[in-house]
Amino acid sequence: MSNLDLQEQEQVDALKAWWSENGKWVVGAIVVGLLGFAGMQYWKSYQSGQSAEAAKLYAEVMKQAATNDAKRISDAADALVSRYGSSAYAPRAQLLAAQANLQARDAAHAKVQLQWVIEHASESGLQDTARLKLASVLLDEQSYDEALKQLDAAHPESFTGLYADLKGDVLSAQGKVAEARAAYQEAFDKTDAKSVYRNLIQLKLDGLGAAK
Repeated sequence: MSNLDLQEQEQVDALKAWWSENGKWVVGAIVVGLLGFAGMQYWKSYQSGQSAEAAKLYAEVMKQAATNDAKRISDAADALVSRYGSSAYAPRAQLLAAQANLQARDAAHAKVQLQWVIEHASESGLQDTARLKLASVLLDEQSYDEALKQLDAAHPESFTGLYADLKGDVLSAQGKVAEARAAYQEAFDKTDAKSVYRNLIQLKLDGLGAAK
């Protein structure tokens, strides 16, 4: 029995290490995937009511996104924001650019873009997405209080699982085990039972050990 416990602990430790290194990219992939789908749906539905030039510039951002070149993506996003910052395309472009900069390890540039979305997007879902990403960056920088401030912002129920999970990461990094466990439990409860992401949350709960 002791050998089994040791093996289980080793698996949990390995998964925790993997999540620490890759977790933000898992969340990023989820967010970007949803963003890409939502963006295309939005484009199809509202293109006729938007400036043709803004739509054209957003198409250029999407084209550059396929190159994975952070500078080219950011330049295309900046061109759109500078001319049509009030359009619905601008925050979507900034989110795509921020993701590219995070992948390029340019957190400073990404934070500026994410903050722009939080302050200027007219759609709460885009603001919430930006807050999640910004909180993840702040966690990496060990700016725990600032990260928690982002995660304490009001958000729709559909985002609660992601917000609570990331809050658990921040609290765990601070050594606040009981609070982290409560946040992870909320994330677990608010995440679809069929989601693979829910299994990752359970692993983090297991990694904290049993409640005392």
